Amino acid sequence: MTDSRHISAQPRVIAVTGGKGGVGKTSVAINLALALTREGHSVLLLDGDLDLANVAIMLGQYPKHTLEHVLLRECTLDEIIMEAPLGLHVIPGASGVQRCMDMGVAGSLDLLKSLAALERRYDYVLIDTAAGLQPVVLHMIASAAMACVVVTPDPASLTDAFSLIKVLQRQGYRRTPSVLVNMAHGASQAQSIFQRFAAASQRHLNVQPHYLGAIWRDETLRQSVITQRPVALLAQSDPSCRQFHSLADRVKIRLEQLPPRKSGIAAYWYKAVRKSEQDRPTATPTNEPTPTKAKIGTRVRQAVVEFDDLVSDPSLPPMLRNEALAACFALLGRTMDDDTLEIIQTGLAALDWEALSVPQRAHFATHLRDLASQVAPESSRPGGAQSVTRGADREPRYDQVIFGDQERLLKALREQPSNISLDHFLRGLAGKTDNRFEG
Repeated sequence: MTDSRHISAQPRVIAVTGGKGGVGKTSVAINLALALTREGHSVLLLDGDLDLANVAIMLGQYPKHTLEHVLLRECTLDEIIMEAPLGLHVIPGASGVQRCMDMGVAGSLDLLKSLAALERRYDYVLIDTAAGLQPVVLHMIASAAMACVVVTPDPASLTDAFSLIKVLQRQGYRRTPSVLVNMAHGASQAQSIFQRFAAASQRHLNVQPHYLGAIWRDETLRQSVITQRPVALLAQSDPSCRQFHSLADRVKIRLEQLPPRKSGIAAYWYKAVRKSEQDRPTATPTNEPTPTKAKIGTRVRQAVVEFDDLVSDPSLPPMLRNEALAACFALLGRTMDDDTLEIIQTGLAALDWEALSVPQRAHFATHLRDLASQVAPESSRPGGAQSVTRGADREPRYDQVIFGDQERLLKALREQPSNISLDHFLRGLAGKTDNRFEG
C-alpha cells in the first residue's frame, strides 16, 4: 500500500551515484525503483546521465524525447515520461538539466513549475546520476534527501568515491552519504571494503559514512543487464530479486533517520538556477574599481566556461590546445602548497582512465613512476631501496627499474662465470647504468 502521508507532499528523493562509471549504479537504481514500486509505492526514476538514456536502454526501451526537448517546447513533461514494468515511471536522459542552468530563471521556469507539480504525485523520486565530478552531478546529489554512493571491490571505485565526497564537502554538502558495496563476494568482503573506505573518510575528511549494505555478485544479475530484464521483475523468492527488496527496506529505515528536506528537486533547482543567473558577469564601466571577492568568484566561473569552450572546439589546432593546457599547469605550479597538491590529486582522480587503451595506460603509468621517482627518490622513501654505493655493507634490494625484467636478469645470471659472486653481480648492476636491463 502507498504511504498516504507522502501524497501531495514532498517525495523522498534518493540520488544513486558513484565516483566512476562501471560500478553498477544504474542497475542498482532500476532494481531499487522496481522493488519500491512492487511494494505499492509510486516511484519516479530520473535518468541523470548527461549523454545517453542508460536507464531506458537497460529497460529495453528507446526514448525519443528528454528534458531538453521540454525546454525547447517540443513536448510537455508528461509526454516524455515512460512507463516501465510494474508502473514505474521514468524520465529519460536528463541532459536538459545543464541547459536549464544555462537558460536562467525566465527560460526554465515553466519546466521547473511542471517538475514541482510532477514530484508531488510520487512517494519516491530516484535520481540515477552521471558518473564524475561535473557541477550538474553535484547539484543532483545535493537536491536529494539521501545520497547512495555505490562502490565495488575495485580499489579505483573507492578512490573515485572518496574524491566525490571530498568535492561535495568542499561545495558545502553536509549530509551523511550512505555507501552501498556492489558486486561483493560475501558479507565479510563487503564489510572490509566499507570499513577501509570509512576509515579513510573519517581520517581525511572527518566524514563517517553510513553503511547501506551490499549487493552480491551473481550470474543472474549479470545476465539481467544483457537481457534488459532487471532481476527485480523475477519471483520475489529469487535470491537476486530478494536482495533488492532488502535494500528497499534498508533505504526506508535510513530515510526515517534523516531530517526531511523542506523542498523537492524543482525547488532546489530553482534556487540553483537563480544563483547561477545572479553570478553571471555583466558589463561594467571601465573605471570600475578592483573586483570584490564575490565578483572574483564570478570571473573564475566564467573563465572555466570559456576555457572549456576553447579546448572543446574541434577547430582548435593541437599545438594551441597543448600550449593552453601546459600554461594551466605552469600557472598551477607557481604555488606548490597543500591546496595545490589536493587540486592535482583531485584532478587525477577525476580523469576517465577507462577511456585509455592498454598501451596508453602502460605508457602513462611509466611516466607517473618516473615522476614519483623525482618527487620522492628511492633513497628518501621509508623502507625504500638504499643506495649500494654508500658502503659494502648496504646490500641492494631487487628493483625492476634498476635490474630490469626478471627473465632477462635470470638469463644474465646463468651466463655469468661460476667464480663471480651474486653480491658482486648485483652491485655491478646497481652501480653502472649501462648494465641495466631494459624490460
